[in-house]
Amino acid sequence: MKADETTGKGNDFWVLWDRTAHAVRRAREIELRLTADLSGVEASLLAFVKESKGPVTPSVLARLLHREPHTVSGLVSRMEKRGLVKKEKNLGRRNLVRVTVTKKGEEAFKKQGKVSVPSTIMLTAMTDKERAALTDYLRKLHKRAVEVIRENQPLPYE
Repeated sequence: MKADETTGKGNDFWVLWDRTAHAVRRAREIELRLTADLSGVEASLLAFVKESKGPVTPSVLARLLHREPHTVSGLVSRMEKRGLVKKEKNLGRRNLVRVTVTKKGEEAFKKQGKVSVPSTIMLTAMTDKERAALTDYLRKLHKRAVEVIRENQPLPYE
């Protein structure tokens, strides 16, 4: 292993990556809590359920959120207790549930759409061209990261 892989520029990149991701995520979490009383993962879950245009299973949500199924099941249960989602049992299969967004969840989802901090960070820190380029790069990185996950940890990402 080269020295710069552990202590040099490569490490500087990962430190900056982690610090930036954490700071942007933290800013979003603060705004989401203040605006919609949601966490970032709750907002993402609501978005995925809404985008599915119908009930979706927790296992599908686990794949979309890149989380373990048991973690998503717990998240869905907590969100159901808060009245944001509803779990509907499938009468054909006792152990299968589908998740739908409730009216309260719809309201929270609409409020979270007004969250401004990450948008403000992105809008003031970059030009439109830079933002578009970053979006393209992030899509490429996400695609490759999912490929690596699937190759090395098939479930729940299959």
